[in-house]
Amino acid sequence: MKILIYAEHREGKIRKITYENITLAKQLGQPFEVLVVGSDVDHFADEMAKYGAEKVVFYKNSAFAQYSPDGYAKVIAKAVQDRGADVLLMGATSTGKDLGPRVGAILNAAMATDCTKVELDGDDLKLLRPMYAGKVHASIRLTSPVKIVTVRPNVYSAAEAPASAQTETVDAEAADFKAVVKEIISGAQGKLDVTEADIIVSGGRGMKGPENWHLIEDLAGLLGAATGASRAAVDAGWRPHDEQVGQTGKTVSPSLYIAVGISGAIQHLAGMSSSKYIVAINKDPEAPIFKVADYGIVADLFEVVPRMIEELKSKN
Repeated sequence: MKILIYAEHREGKIRKITYENITLAKQLGQPFEVLVVGSDVDHFADEMAKYGAEKVVFYKNSAFAQYSPDGYAKVIAKAVQDRGADVLLMGATSTGKDLGPRVGAILNAAMATDCTKVELDGDDLKLLRPMYAGKVHASIRLTSPVKIVTVRPNVYSAAEAPASAQTETVDAEAADFKAVVKEIISGAQGKLDVTEADIIVSGGRGMKGPENWHLIEDLAGLLGAATGASRAAVDAGWRPHDEQVGQTGKTVSPSLYIAVGISGAIQHLAGMSSSKYIVAINKDPEAPIFKVADYGIVADLFEVVPRMIEELKSKN
């Protein structure tokens, strides 16, 4: 089984999910190559070699300096065919969700998305993915000649395993792009993305208003965490949509998820229930969030969180 890993990059940086997928491929023990599509991308080889990539293939064209969903999908499909890959491994990110189905349509390939476990079962892959808002987990086998698998970020920890990467450059043909991404407008500079963060502090309706959100930000800052929000907080205009965690927001899998003033509606649980450890702070002992929490604090968040902040400040 030959695996081709799509290296996702943005603004001159490789996304963490790429390193996680390299670690996964090494655990599977199957031959793999890393595919990089772009224009000025040669410098990425050394970065990926730190995590064990032994072969990096660049499909380059000056037209690829700007991301195009249909253009990138065509060149990735061509690379899968050129490299004789049986499996295309991608991240279950916004980019992976955009590209994966397009590549699958071109190659007539079966696809499993947002997988939380990928393992070898004989000569085949056995995949696990949550379904129905996380209420059940489906065990999946793909039967098409080419298989596309997207993996949820933070499920596999990227492990450094320095290697000497061989590189190959292909002058790729630029497809007739139907759409091109001209600009990506981000939130606050330097702000951690909840999908990549190892620790997340999220607030909900219990925060009572945006004027109290400094408690979430202060606690997150002391923990080196990203800030998240429930749908109720986002719908109320207290927080931007890029912080929303849940079925209609982002799916996260951090090592530690702290839910502050979040009741735990099913749509929110669907986005964070795969976190390794969940801590819930809520004054309602019947709140659904406690059913999935590893640790629960039944108390007024406006008493608990300031005490947590002061305790952390005293230790720093």
